[in-house]
Amino acid sequence: MTIILIVSLVFIFGLGLGAVVFWHFYRSSVKNNKPVKKEPAPKKAAAWNLVFRWKYILLPLVLVLLAIIVVAIFYPQLTEEVAYRFDIDGLPKSWLSREAIATLALIPQFVLVLVSIAVVRGVIVLSRSAEQVAGAVNPDKLVLFMGNMVALLQIIIGFVMLDIFSYNVYSQHLMPLWMFVMIAMVLAGIVLTIFLIQAIRSSRQGG
Repeated sequence: MTIILIVSLVFIFGLGLGAVVFWHFYRSSVKNNKPVKKEPAPKKAAAWNLVFRWKYILLPLVLVLLAIIVVAIFYPQLTEEVAYRFDIDGLPKSWLSREAIATLALIPQFVLVLVSIAVVRGVIVLSRSAEQVAGAVNPDKLVLFMGNMVALLQIIIGFVMLDIFSYNVYSQHLMPLWMFVMIAMVLAGIVLTIFLIQAIRSSRQGG
């Protein structure tokens, strides 16, 4: 649970960072569009005019579909009581009914899809009053990044549930949770770094 809490905090930090990036370029757009006295106003590009697209939440949708498939495959193989918490040696110490486990496997996935939709909708609403100028970050890429970032939490939760299914069906864990979380966070950090570098380069080239 501690690991999932840490990942949740990192996820919230990532969303906040994305919001800061969006706000920075939004403010730059508004500032650069103000006419300067005795100088021609900066050339404006097309308005952002973002609309909701399914690609903005593609990863969350794919992951929730995979979660449904995994639950459908493993559910018939589970016993009435399913071990879901384990000690440091990987031995079970808490049990729930298989109905409860299936519910816990799916509800967070659907909730996170709704979170992704809310994030995308929020960014789109904010962007409608902004105009894109040369050097501003591509808003489409920013929304794509922020909407699909929810997938990090979905992947972690999905792994936890898959590990529970694996132990209860095959009596074998996949890998230590902390190891999987570290791998996922490193990969997410690489993606975030690449995105920020591209945004900074785009801003400098436009400036």
